Amino acid sequence: MDKWLWAARFFKTRGLASEAIQGGRVKVNGVRAKPAKEVRAGDRVEVRVGELTWIVLVEGVREQRGSAAQAALLYTETPESREQRELFLAQRRLAPAPGTDGRGRPTKRDRRRIESLRHRDRG
Repeated sequence: MDKWLWAARFFKTRGLASEAIQGGRVKVNGVRAKPAKEVRAGDRVEVRVGELTWIVLVEGVREQRGSAAQAALLYTETPESREQRELFLAQRRLAPAPGTDGRGRPTKRDRRRIESLRHRDRG
């Protein structure tokens, strides 16, 4: 399983793939997988990478990592998975960046208030 995830380019290293499997972020045919699990053509694999979830059908198995074009031939993503993933990415693109409230830098008045709070906490 870890070799297949690595060869299919879901993870950069086999170690990361193995950690994801042991962490319960990979399921094969609806069942939590183990790193040594053999993957066969036709298996349904659910992989959570960060905030994204991929649901793919295994088309082929390779022992070695190849190019991205070769990796794409190892699986087919389900239409529901692709739709959910694209929707999530579109929502994330439209969301404001974390920590920005749109007000910009503090004004001179705001800075004075911040400074007064800092000095009050010290004394």
